[in-house]
Amino acid sequence: MRDVFFHGVGEKMTRRFAAIVIGSQSLVVFFGALVAYGMAKAQDDSSHTTYLVVGCVLAVLCIVAAGAMRRPWGVTLGWVIEVATLAAAFIVPMMFFVGLVFGALWITALVQGRKMDRLTREFSGAS
Repeated sequence: MRDVFFHGVGEKMTRRFAAIVIGSQSLVVFFGALVAYGMAKAQDDSSHTTYLVVGCVLAVLCIVAAGAMRRPWGVTLGWVIEVATLAAAFIVPMMFFVGLVFGALWITALVQGRKMDRLTREFSGAS
């Protein structure tokens, strides 16, 4: 079995779990971008539009990564998104907790997906 923790194409359940996590993260990242925009606009920060655009780009990248789990770079893009979500905490501090939660879900999806794929292979081979 190939190791797909950082790069590569996982098997069926690994791809599904990872896509669900990163796809769900797109919604939270988008709402985080709206919060950053609103906070900056309320404080007359001139970079409020930049926060919204960068957050929306990150949300779209989440969707792209969810669809790219069949590509070798899909998992790598997922890791980049997890780091970028944590980095968003410099703008919206609560994004740190969002990054931690989704990072834990991401790791769980990769680990448990591999485990489920292995168990499926063993069950199919035993029948």
